[in-house]
Amino acid sequence: MFLKMIPIWAAAGLLVVLPTIIAMAGPLIVRRFVPLKRLTTNNEVAGFKFATVGVLYAVLLAFVVIVVWEKFSDAEDDVSREAGAAATIYRLVEGIDGDPGPSMRTAMTGYLEAAAKDDWASMRVGKASPVATHALDRMYEIVLTYKPADSRGAAILSEILRQLSVITEARRGRLVKAAGIVPDVIWCVLYGGAMLTVGFTFFFGAENLRAQSMMTGALGLLIFSALLVIVSIDHPFAGAVRVEPHALHDVVVDLTHRQGR
Repeated sequence: MFLKMIPIWAAAGLLVVLPTIIAMAGPLIVRRFVPLKRLTTNNEVAGFKFATVGVLYAVLLAFVVIVVWEKFSDAEDDVSREAGAAATIYRLVEGIDGDPGPSMRTAMTGYLEAAAKDDWASMRVGKASPVATHALDRMYEIVLTYKPADSRGAAILSEILRQLSVITEARRGRLVKAAGIVPDVIWCVLYGGAMLTVGFTFFFGAENLRAQSMMTGALGLLIFSALLVIVSIDHPFAGAVRVEPHALHDVVVDLTHRQGR
């Protein structure tokens, strides 16, 4: 969806401001062709039906907002877990003597840099970076060739493999979420429901036309604002509101400082 790729103010203009203005103009246009007397005769029945439609759409809208917000938070947690596991691996390899230790540190640094740069660029279009995948494979290759000489080394190797598994799972989790959370069919229902709910208000008859237009605009503003929230965070790694690789950058900085000591 192109709305996630443009600045938040532009998305708000297209998804909130413009539709709200159209919603406010709706009652004015309808009143030009349908007299007030004909509209008021259906107020009671239309009010009951509107309450049903409004409740159904409100439940769906609230459910989707909650789901996308939870998934957005999960994406942040995935990045935090990935960074935490990487930092743990770096501290563990300090206990390995000989060449394997520096090789693992270099491979871990390479993976974090590739993930923060290449993976994030690829996730903006819902894909994974082959560069980051290769860097992670390289880390596994180096770890699996390490042959510990004692029980201490075996314990370190076991924990490094466990933390690598955490990194792999966390990366897979963010790659899955990068493709988007809300299915296309739900988007159709959300947009269709918004037009139906707001359009329903055009056919009520209120003597004060200005007040009716303002109330319709307020309803449209709430609905379209909720849709803007969903659009903004549906793809956690793209758009103006997104998860950044700051946690991974922080680990790389920590690695650089430790290596320089």
